[in-house]
Amino acid sequence: MYSDTEVAESEPEKSGNAGGGTTLGGGESRLPGGPGTPRRAYTTAMVIALAGILMFFAAFISAGVVRKGSPSGDWRSLIVPHVLWLNTAILLASSFSLTRARSRFLLRDNDGFCHWWRITTILGGFFIAGQWIAWRQLASSGIYLATNPSGSFFYILTAAHGLHVAAGLLALLFVAFRKRGVVPSQTAIDVIGIYWHFMDAVWIFLFVFLLAT
Repeated sequence: MYSDTEVAESEPEKSGNAGGGTTLGGGESRLPGGPGTPRRAYTTAMVIALAGILMFFAAFISAGVVRKGSPSGDWRSLIVPHVLWLNTAILLASSFSLTRARSRFLLRDNDGFCHWWRITTILGGFFIAGQWIAWRQLASSGIYLATNPSGSFFYILTAAHGLHVAAGLLALLFVAFRKRGVVPSQTAIDVIGIYWHFMDAVWIFLFVFLLAT
């Protein structure tokens, strides 16, 4: 549970003083640095950003489908590295642990929140490492960015997704290693959660596409 010290230190955020933000509860939570900005504004901004990311990946997948069906006949099916199966399981597990972290936060269980949030952060790091292993395995098999079209799409799509996951990982790290006694706002947790779950969903679609190539 949150200690008296933690609650006391988060009071400026609850009271709406300059630079503060609401840390828990209903109503319109506000983030530090954005006085007067309601929670829904941050959520809406994130949804708009994710819509742009979705269109980016959808465009590449569509291009991949068209390129595969090209009459040139230079498309070579790619054997997806087995580590990606493990990576997929890791990313799904990170979504579960993030959901657990949020539930512990809402129950004001700070220790439980930190435990599950840090597990999510660690799993995110494992996913990035797994992607690097997959790239190394392809390279050791003689498949590089310009070797064939299927390899090019593999590297581009997984690298683009990896960069987006890395951005989410930085947000997770920021919260995981925040100053002791500082309680993060529910808005920050919710926005990061939306982003992370979205990237998990995008990966499932990418993985299915890669298996079909």
